[in-house]
Amino acid sequence: MKRLVMTAVTVASALGATALHAEPLKIGIIESLSGAQTSTGRLYANAVKYGVDRINEAGGFNGEPVIVTEYDNAGGAPEAADKFRNAVADGVDIIFQGASSAIAGQLTEDVRKHNLRNPGEEVIFINLGGDAMELTGEKCQFYHFRYTATAPMRVNALVSAMKEAGDLGEKVYSINQNYSWGQDMQAAAAAAAETGGYEVVDEVLHDVNKIQDFAPFVARIRATGATTVFTGNWSNDLLLLMKAAGDAGLDVTFATAFLDQPGNIANAGKTALGHYIANNYDNAATDGAFAETYKAATGHYPIFVEGHSTFALGALQQALGTVDFGGGDIDVIQIALALENTTYETPLGPISVRKEDHQTIRPVVVSKVVENPKYPADDTTMGFETVKVIAGDQAIYPVQDSCKMQRPE
Repeated sequence: MKRLVMTAVTVASALGATALHAEPLKIGIIESLSGAQTSTGRLYANAVKYGVDRINEAGGFNGEPVIVTEYDNAGGAPEAADKFRNAVADGVDIIFQGASSAIAGQLTEDVRKHNLRNPGEEVIFINLGGDAMELTGEKCQFYHFRYTATAPMRVNALVSAMKEAGDLGEKVYSINQNYSWGQDMQAAAAAAAETGGYEVVDEVLHDVNKIQDFAPFVARIRATGATTVFTGNWSNDLLLLMKAAGDAGLDVTFATAFLDQPGNIANAGKTALGHYIANNYDNAATDGAFAETYKAATGHYPIFVEGHSTFALGALQQALGTVDFGGGDIDVIQIALALENTTYETPLGPISVRKEDHQTIRPVVVSKVVENPKYPADDTTMGFETVKVIAGDQAIYPVQDSCKMQRPE
């Protein structure tokens, strides 16, 4: 028996020598896995792991399974910087993150500096949810790829769909959180006014997740006579705003970006009915095949950020299929170039990467909250009904003048 085992080991060693020395692709998830953003951070991590499982089921990459490591940034930019250093020490090739534009801004700068200082040891940052325009503007860089829609993409989609549906009023009120994302939403709502045929009668930026009573803001909205409210608010700032409007009997239609965040529909109740959202994905906008596949693997349908994040991994898998390092060293630059040239077919339509700024050109889905949808949300009788899918080439905007991308030589 011992001799047979030794023979088997010898044969396996001979046949698998190359595989034993192959360099695995290492992925790091630097996400908010504790703190206020834990629920969102976990959804991003779930989607990345789902996508990596698909890569490994197909044979992995470079002769080895892809390795995934989680790093908890606890919802803070300084913590994310520390975790990036840990990831680099662990030899991570690609990092993923989505919950917070502030953290994405920290990471893209960390990646830029690291890559300048360490030629041959570059790292790619795939951004799943940092929507701030500056990330593909003044902070754009070759190793950052954004796989989510930005404020103008969402607002322009909302304007198009709501106008066609007859739900876009002539007077718009804009209320947003006072940081990069909220400022981008405010600017986008103002920029779309001419196309939408509306007037922005008032706009306000407020502190993030510090306001407990939105009644004064609701009174201000009522005083303007606005019938449509554009807001990029998320978490309690969206929920409390909508509830205050409902409690006051304010007859307005909300145009949002994060109404599908888990818990929002349940907590808002009937107040949510009839309001709109523009997002990267909606189960109801597809034939359901992907939703069922995802549920079979995870136990639930894709919600909130899971769908579009999974597609980013699909694009990465497709890109990896075009490069071959023969089991040798991972060349991150070649992977980045492959990503640039990848068009990935999602259930909503193709997504591709614009080479000038690495913003994905992607479909945007506009949905409305209805009773008895195909995919109920939050264990309620309410959910989202697709109003319109805006194709990527119609949703995208010109490259920002502030983007001066330096490409590797």
